[in-house]
Amino acid sequence: MADRLAIEIIDKIKTLGDLEIQSLELTEIVFDLEDAYGIEIEMDTSEAWSNLTTVGDIVEATRALIASKS
Repeated sequence: MADRLAIEIIDKIKTLGDLEIQSLELTEIVFDLEDAYGIEIEMDTSEAWSNLTTVGDIVEATRALIASKS
């Protein structure tokens, strides 16, 4: 069962219509998450982009950044 954070992120992503997320769409998702949770997701390197390949990756990266703020 998904927790609240996962549900919120899935709600943002499902508006894209399909999960074949391209880099521009991923950028929009990242900006939305940064605004919603007051975090900064480092996206300057190709390694960072390759680490966010699934919804679960995005949820866990967001969760870790929120936790590090506390």
